[in-house]
Amino acid sequence: MTNSKAELRAKALAKRDALSEKKRAAAAAKLGKRGVPFEIAPGSIVSGYSPIRSEIDPVPLMQKLAAEGARLALPCVTTRGKSLIFRIWHPSDRLMLGPLGIPEPSPAAAEVIPDFMLTPLAAFDRLGHRIGYGAGHYDFTFAHLRKTKHVVGIGLAFAAQEIEAVPALSHDVALDYVLTETDVFDFRSSEVAHSLRG
Repeated sequence: MTNSKAELRAKALAKRDALSEKKRAAAAAKLGKRGVPFEIAPGSIVSGYSPIRSEIDPVPLMQKLAAEGARLALPCVTTRGKSLIFRIWHPSDRLMLGPLGIPEPSPAAAEVIPDFMLTPLAAFDRLGHRIGYGAGHYDFTFAHLRKTKHVVGIGLAFAAQEIEAVPALSHDVALDYVLTETDVFDFRSSEVAHSLRG
C-alpha cells in the first residue's frame, strides 16, 4: 500500500527536524555559495520565503542573487482566494508578522509578480513533485500566476527530504528545479538530475 501524503509529509519533516542547527546552517550556506543553475537577468524578481520551523534558510541564496542584480520579494498570505501575493523586500527591511504568524513585508511594500519562486516544501521526488504542508497555497499560487506568465518554481530542501515518489494529484504543480545542499535537480531538461556529489 502506498503511503498517504500525510504520512510521507510526517516522515520527511521528522528527518528535517532531526538535522542539527549546524547542519542546517551549513546547507543554507552551501546553497547560497552555489547559487542557481541558470542565468537570472538583472532586474528579475526572485521571491523567497521567511523560514519557519526547520525549513532550509533561503536568505544566503537570496543575498547572492540580489548581489547578481535580482530584485527580492517575499510572499504574503491574503484571504483573497488562496493565492499568495508578493511584495518587494530588501534584506535590511523590517518584517511584520502576517496572519499565519510568518514574517512578511509591510503592506506599504510594492506588490510584484515574481519571475522565480523559491519554494519551501516538506518532501520532494525526482520528478519535481513536492509535498507542501497541506494548505495548497503554493499549488494555487503557481496555477494562478502561470495563467499570465511562466513563473519558474525552485524548491529548496535538505537532501534528507527526498522521497521515492510523491502521490501527485492533477492540481499539484511540479517544480522546475529542486536545490539541496548536495544536488541540483533540473526537471526542465530530459536529464533528470545533475549530481554534484561526484
